[in-house]
Parts: sequence; structure tokens; C-alpha cells
Amino acid sequence: MSLLQSLDLEEIQRVLPHRYPFLLVDRILSIELGQRIVGLKNITINEPFFQGHFPGRPIMPGVLIMEALAQVGAILALLSSPQNPGNLIFLLGLDKVRFRKPVVPGDQLLLEVESMRCGQKFWKMRGTALVNRTVVAEAEIMASVKHEES
Repeated sequence: MSLLQSLDLEEIQRVLPHRYPFLLVDRILSIELGQRIVGLKNITINEPFFQGHFPGRPIMPGVLIMEALAQVGAILALLSSPQNPGNLIFLLGLDKVRFRKPVVPGDQLLLEVESMRCGQKFWKMRGTALVNRTVVAEAEIMASVKHEES
């Protein structure tokens, strides 16, 4: 498979339909098409979810860590099938979800996703979120690619 180095925010927005405040990937650091991807999310106190989760003790919601992993996985799946531009990918499920440590403002979330099974319409991936080389969350992610013509 081919190896791509990095994608900036503008390039990410060409692949994903997500936008602020729901785009949870700042940069892609590396991609091995069909195999593996590493993304980055900088966690700042300005994130809208910190206003209510939790006042005085800001912690990134675990479901948003999972969403960030899923978005990175979606980039892997969509870029791995460039013959179908405009495809969307939908989250089908999460298995073996574990939250290990809280993610707080100032953290840099490294999002590593590797393909377990991939095809034209279905992907199963293993995702790991790390802060300072420590696993903070992990899950298996299932997703379905919706082709533009279907």
C-alpha cells in the first residue's frame, strides 16, 4: 500500500463532511492506505463541551474521544478508495470500548487506527487514543461506506 505523510486541516475537510464544532481531528500525521493512520487532536479549554463537562473540572467526554477515533478511521477508509470521491462513511458500532485515563485541556490526543478488515462497503478497525504515550482509550470500530451512487 502507498504511504502518505500528512494532511492539514484543509485537506481533512476535503475528505470529511464534519465541521466545527464537530470536526475532532486537527492533523493527520501519517497514513498507510488500507492499513493504518495516525491523527492528532489538540485539546484546548476553548472546546465547547468543556462548558458543561464539567464546570471547574474539565474532562473530554469519552464519546467524543470515540468520535475522534472514528473520524480518523473514516479518513483512512475514504482515502483508501479514491476511485469513489464523495463517498460517506457511517459508524455502525463500537466494541471493546475502554476508557483508561481522563483527557483534559492541554493534552495532545494521538489517534492511532489500524484496519482489521476492509472492503468496498465495510470496515472494521482497532483504534487507540494516547496522551504522552499512555493509552487513554481504545475500541474496535465498525463502519459502512455509502457509495455516491447508492
